[in-house]
Amino acid sequence: MLRISNIKLSIDEDVSVIKKHVLNKLKIKENQLVKYYIYKESIDARKRGKIDFVYTVDAEVKNEESIIKRNPKDVVKIKETKYLGVQMGNEDLKNRPVIIGSGPAGLFAALLLAQKGYNPLLLERGLDVDNRSRDIEDFWTNRKFKSNSNVQFGEGGAGTFSDGKLTTRIKDIRCRKVLEELVNFGSPDEILYSYKPHVGTDILKGVVKNIRNEIIRLGGDVKFDAKVTDIVLENNEIKSVIINDKETVDTEAVILAIGHSARDTYKMLHKRGVRIIQKPFAIGARIEHPQELINKSQYKEFYNHPRLGAADYRLIEHTSNGRTAYSFCMCPGGTVIASASNEFEVVTNGMSEHARDEDNANSAFLVNVLPDDFGSDDPLAGIAFQEKYERLAYELGGKNYNAPVQLVGDFLNDKVSTSIGNVDPSYKPGYEFVDLRECLPAFVTDTMKEALASLDHKLSGFAMHDAVLTGVETRSSAPIRIVRDENTLESVNTKNLYPCGEGAGYAGGIVTAAVDGIKCAEKIIQKYANI
Repeated sequence: MLRISNIKLSIDEDVSVIKKHVLNKLKIKENQLVKYYIYKESIDARKRGKIDFVYTVDAEVKNEESIIKRNPKDVVKIKETKYLGVQMGNEDLKNRPVIIGSGPAGLFAALLLAQKGYNPLLLERGLDVDNRSRDIEDFWTNRKFKSNSNVQFGEGGAGTFSDGKLTTRIKDIRCRKVLEELVNFGSPDEILYSYKPHVGTDILKGVVKNIRNEIIRLGGDVKFDAKVTDIVLENNEIKSVIINDKETVDTEAVILAIGHSARDTYKMLHKRGVRIIQKPFAIGARIEHPQELINKSQYKEFYNHPRLGAADYRLIEHTSNGRTAYSFCMCPGGTVIASASNEFEVVTNGMSEHARDEDNANSAFLVNVLPDDFGSDDPLAGIAFQEKYERLAYELGGKNYNAPVQLVGDFLNDKVSTSIGNVDPSYKPGYEFVDLRECLPAFVTDTMKEALASLDHKLSGFAMHDAVLTGVETRSSAPIRIVRDENTLESVNTKNLYPCGEGAGYAGGIVTAAVDGIKCAEKIIQKYANI
């Protein structure tokens, strides 16, 4: 296999001309090219008035060695790298592995175990994605909240109702497996090579359903409305899990992929003595701008070009108080969504469909929170910290799940807004004008204010008066870490329990969570023979 890099296409050239560039780079005729595919795509916008797409392409050709001998520019010989998995262990597995949670970590752990013949049992406290979608829409439209079926809980986890970003900084062959499986189950092929791949909520709903059906086809089971309410331990070793306070399931291996909002499960684990520690996280608000403003700021005269789509951004500012303010989970052409997981709280998040064609862009605008800010040594103190501000937001919004809102210009001047300007808030079911200082810590609002002025120089219009701040965003990551052994990935003091993914404090996004799920499944495979 040959890898050809630095293939440049102008913004107006169609990707179909890549083949011509491959032939030219290799100096071969078409009948010598067996197959080719895009390995990586990026954008070069360094020159003013010019945007190029830059591609790296892998090609299989006839007479490969003779081509390499000619030493063509930008061409190297490579070995195809594939995920090979791990060797199966030989310990007897009397009961099937149990996976708790069907977010990316849980789904991919269950999928790999099913593929390897372990017949896993996947337990999800929420509902299947179809019923879950109806319940969420009912909440957004009619304010009817369901504690077991919402943006945080249900098939696919919180990531199903997001932008579906697949970017990650980790370098791991398992990332490729995750992307290939997502394509296999319905995601667009472009996620395999796009410089900023995303799927979108509309497509993700079908993808998670297809993964579930494959797990079942391979011999696994998936149970919904199946909340793990307790665990049974013997000599610090997990022996079984209790579902909905009544059903006992014996198991020698539990992958705990509960997500960052399973607060009642955290409390149960802490009560049972599972080692949990505090962890930094961040809180703030969602900031919403016209998508056209972001496009113009990022793409200049090309802002409306169909090849580019909705622009995104990633911003960070270190402020004078030692804090950091930054954008997170930016959703181009998306909406701000109500994401509470309990009654009497307001929590916001962002969501985009694959087309990213809504009028507004939104992002979390967050400030780092440290364990010292919790004011307690309790491992669960970060949860109480989050809950305090979520309940304040609920009360300020009118105790009906309306969100507290303030225009950026008024926020900077400590004024309660009285009307909306050029940005119509997308949050449903509704909003209430407030002073956000009443539902966020002073160190957070002070940091946000200082950062806004500086970030406006980095992205023109970021601090525009009419931009909308919608509070509160508190679930950027888990406020705890369930401590595990670096080698076995088991809990350091609870044998056969594998804390996994974002909820356990070991991931930060769809791909990293899925990779962590695969890693935990591998540990079970390496230890036990399949059933």
